[in-house]
Amino acid sequence: MVYYDDGTKKRRKSNKRNNWLLTFVVGFVLGAFLFAILLPNLIQHELLPYQIIMPNNQSRAINQQEQGGNEFPTPLASGMSVDISTQVTTIVEQVMPTVVGVENIQAYSSGFWEQGSFGAGTGSGVIYKIENNRAFVVTNHHVIEGADEVEVILFDGTRILAEIKGSDLFTDLAVLEMDAELVGGAIELGNSDIAKVGEPVIAIGNPLGLDLSGSVTQGIISGMQRSIPQDFSGDGRADWQSEVIQTDAAINPGNSGGALINMYGQLIGINSMKIAQSAVEGIGFAIPIASAIPVIDELEREGQMTRAFLGVEAYSLLDIPQTEWRRSLNLPSSVTGGIYLQSIEPRSPAEEAGLQAYDVIVELDGEEVETIVDLRKHLYEDKQPGDRMKIVFYRNGSLQEAEVQLSTQ
Repeated sequence: MVYYDDGTKKRRKSNKRNNWLLTFVVGFVLGAFLFAILLPNLIQHELLPYQIIMPNNQSRAINQQEQGGNEFPTPLASGMSVDISTQVTTIVEQVMPTVVGVENIQAYSSGFWEQGSFGAGTGSGVIYKIENNRAFVVTNHHVIEGADEVEVILFDGTRILAEIKGSDLFTDLAVLEMDAELVGGAIELGNSDIAKVGEPVIAIGNPLGLDLSGSVTQGIISGMQRSIPQDFSGDGRADWQSEVIQTDAAINPGNSGGALINMYGQLIGINSMKIAQSAVEGIGFAIPIASAIPVIDELEREGQMTRAFLGVEAYSLLDIPQTEWRRSLNLPSSVTGGIYLQSIEPRSPAEEAGLQAYDVIVELDGEEVETIVDLRKHLYEDKQPGDRMKIVFYRNGSLQEAEVQLSTQ
């Protein structure tokens, strides 16, 4: 109550402004208390989804709610940093030391006084095994082809002279062996047979030379069991069909022999080639590790692939004019493809089985064959030296059969 000079008394009006100020002060103090006491406890118990690293190394967390649509989150205050480590970065850190550079060194001589060697090319390789203080590297055959010496360049730039244990033209694989004293470890092998189209993959290698060593590209598996024709002789005809994994992860010259990795950090393919055309983008290929392992094991053990040998000079029937099918070979109109025998090697399994020049093979072990690639794949993948093989062929228009016992190539 307020007393006035005349002795009367009246009730004083409430001061709304003072009440508002008091509410603000109390709310501010309460909010500061909650921020200082409650928020650190939420962080300690990991109840907040986002982590902020403060300059004083004290972790704070901000509970963010989506602002709607595709709006970007409010930028963090100056001096803060966000931990953006991902599964990819973790895999790359783990696998990178096992991917190496491979340099093809060839000798040259231009006279009695001028001799030496030079780097004929570089590629990539993967350390897949360490045993008895020896490290083994798988790379591509075309990377080390024609080499007099091979140097392996480790992740830290260390160069180690390596021995070529063996290589194979048809699978485009080669195995190197070197001292493991400076090698940190080997990669884990995966199973390419269970890989799926659309699965994320990482390619690691040395595109365009060692200056870009350890380059990482990411993509997906675009296709499985792709058949890519290979022309080894340069005559424009396919000599082989490589079954490969297709990926859109960038693979460039120098990536050959590098690693194709799944999201478990496992090796599922050996990067081998790409389609190099101006109108083509994102089509690269890798040799599946499931089909590479038997070849790697034999190259490491024997130094070469031992394949079944028939002993014929053969060409696809499709390579000669169809008018000659009827006129020179007397083939019936029902024949649409086959293997034309140009010549038979003396004392070969083919000669011992009675095969002759101008015979046309149409079946091997009950399976139709139409091209020279079909013949080679059957011999190299389905048969072993010493196996017997049933051959159905036409001779001067007459359908005949023969059985041959294959020998070693």
